[in-house]
Amino acid sequence: MNKRAIIMGATSGLGKGVALGLLKDGYTIGVAGRRSEELEKIKALAPEMVHTKVIDVIADNAPSLLLELISEMGGMDLYFHSSGYGKQNEALNVEIEKQTVLTNTYGFTQMIDTAFNYYKTTGKSGRIAVISSVAGTKGLGAAPSYSATKRFDWIYIEALAQLAHMQKLDIKFTDIRPGFVETDFIAGSNFPLQMATEYAVKHILRAVLAGKRKATIDWKYKIVCFFWRLLPSCLWERMRITN
Repeated sequence: MNKRAIIMGATSGLGKGVALGLLKDGYTIGVAGRRSEELEKIKALAPEMVHTKVIDVIADNAPSLLLELISEMGGMDLYFHSSGYGKQNEALNVEIEKQTVLTNTYGFTQMIDTAFNYYKTTGKSGRIAVISSVAGTKGLGAAPSYSATKRFDWIYIEALAQLAHMQKLDIKFTDIRPGFVETDFIAGSNFPLQMATEYAVKHILRAVLAGKRKATIDWKYKIVCFFWRLLPSCLWERMRITN
């Protein structure tokens, strides 16, 4: 039987790229997101290999819809979470902060927990992979809730990896931390070191399929993050990092 993967947030950007890459690699995929028309475009590429489900990760019915999708696929070997939200918000617009926190913490948590508990209750092995961000390395004044929620994602996956070990569950984890990628997510920005989506997707797929626990995308950001971590708070807080 071929492998089965569900990609949450597959309607655009990295999630869509990963979905197409897994499909090309022979996976049966379940694609989920809020825009049904985009999901149907993916399904049209290989109707017998693609399942779709409209899911808003912050909705109360999101966990049950994910379980429905898993059932329709006959199981799940990989859960890939690429649903996120964030904007620069130096004005601290409360609605932007609220949407970011809801999507990147509450939505993230209920989807990851549902995938975790699916593997736990069925006794099956599997992998949970998530797109976080290098933004979790330090608090970014231009995007406070985004950088804070990405650090939340890092720690949450670390905690679940420990929990899986404590409970003797065969669940593996991959935390993918991309730098700035040329997707709609940062369209129109002037961020440095931007990567083409295709380039980032190639490295993301390589990390997931190789079973990496953590992967910073790409080597340039490994260097950047290394030096970011070395900076003491008294220096970091005086820096201007923005678009």
